Amino acid sequence: MAQVKVFGLRASLDTHRYKLSEAIHQAIVEALDYPTEKRFQRFIALEEADFIYPSDRSPSYTIIEISMFAGRSTAAKKALIGALYRNVNEACGIGPQDLEITLFETPRENWGIRGQPGDELTLSYTVHV
Repeated sequence: MAQVKVFGLRASLDTHRYKLSEAIHQAIVEALDYPTEKRFQRFIALEEADFIYPSDRSPSYTIIEISMFAGRSTAAKKALIGALYRNVNEACGIGPQDLEITLFETPRENWGIRGQPGDELTLSYTVHV
């Protein structure tokens, strides 16, 4: 399971939403061997007064937070981060200075999905990559 939250200024997210969504999804599919039909993304568009960031970032500054089941290898997580930087830059022109990524891993039993605890779900993909 991977739930994605994307935070940024409304004007930037409105400009890049579709390409950003595709870039993020492709990175997750590629790095985590994730099923292509599993896309869970939320875009949180903020007004300038609600998004305070350092002066060395541009109005394209974007934060990607991904919550996922624990169990991926360090190599898989580094591959995901690398793919996100590459894909987002290629698709949207948002460079590394303007992109921050945080991965949150939680045990499957801490998730509730389709009426049951996550550790009781039968998955169509492997978490341990």
